[in-house]
Amino acid sequence: MLTNTFVLYLSTVLIWGSTFIAIPLQLGEVPGDVSIAYRFGLSALVLMLWCSFTRRNLRFGFRQHLWMAGQGLMLFGFNYMLVYQASADITSGLIAVVFSTIIVMNIINGALFFGNRVPRAVIGGAALGLVGICLVFLPEVRALDADGTTLRAIILSLLGTFITSFGNMLSARNQLSKLPVMQTNAYGMAYGALALALIAWGRGEMFSFEATWTYTGSLAYLALVGSVLGFGSFLTLLGRIGPERAAYCMVLFPIVALALSTVFEDYHWTAEAVAGVSLVLAGNLLVIVPKEKMQRVWRMFRPAYSRPAE
Repeated sequence: MLTNTFVLYLSTVLIWGSTFIAIPLQLGEVPGDVSIAYRFGLSALVLMLWCSFTRRNLRFGFRQHLWMAGQGLMLFGFNYMLVYQASADITSGLIAVVFSTIIVMNIINGALFFGNRVPRAVIGGAALGLVGICLVFLPEVRALDADGTTLRAIILSLLGTFITSFGNMLSARNQLSKLPVMQTNAYGMAYGALALALIAWGRGEMFSFEATWTYTGSLAYLALVGSVLGFGSFLTLLGRIGPERAAYCMVLFPIVALALSTVFEDYHWTAEAVAGVSLVLAGNLLVIVPKEKMQRVWRMFRPAYSRPAE
C-alpha cells in the first residue's frame, strides 16, 4: 500500500510538472484553441471508452449534465485557453509557479462557496506567495517590453489559475452531489473540447493539424498522460490519503517544471528567482501543513537559548 501510494504521488508530481513543458510545443501552425479541443476531445474519448469497458454508468439527467458542463468549461476549457496564450510569452516553469497559488485560491474560494473557515495561516501563506511571485518575475518586469507582453502573460496565468480554482469548487459540489468522478471528467472534457472548438470556429480559425513528431507527440502526451493518467493518479491519491496531504503535489510540481524549463527553454536562474520560488513554496507549505506540525518543526529548529531550562 505504501509503495503504491508513493508511486501515485511521484507520478502525479512528474506528470503535472512535465505537462507545462509540453504545452509550448503545441503552439505554432495549429491555433491554441484548436489544440486544446484536440487534446481534451482525445482525452474524453479515451475516458468514455474506459468507462464503457468497465461498465460504468454513462447516463445522467439534464441538470447533471449542466453541472458537468460547468466543471468542464472551467477545468478543461477556459483556463487552458488562457494558459496556452500565456505560454507564448513566458516560460512554462514560471507559469507553473503562478499555478501553485491555486492552493491559496482553493481555500479562499472554499470559504466563499462552502462556508469553510479560512485559517490565519492562509493569509500569511498568500502574502509570502505574492511576494515570491513578484521576486520570480522581477527580471522580466524590469525588462518589460513597450507592449507589456510579460505583464499580460502573468495576468493571464493568474486568471487561468483562478478559473481552475473555480472549477475545483464545481468539482467539489458535483462530488457532494454524488456525481462519479471519472464519468464527470469524461463528460467535462468533452464539453470543454466542444466549447473551445466552437470558439475557434467563431474566430474563423483553421482546424489544421501539424503532422510532425513534436506536435503529435506532445498532443498525445498531454491528452493521454497529462489528462487521463495525471487526473487519474491524483484523484486516486486524493481518495487514499486525503486532500490535505495530496495537496503537497501542488507544491512540488513547479520545481519539476522549472527544472525542465532550465534544460529545454534556457531559463536562467537569478538570486531573485531562487528567493521567490523559496517564498512561494514556503507560503504553500504554511497553508497546507497543519498548525501542530508547524509548531513541532519550529520547536526542533529554534535556538537552544530560547528553550526552557531543564
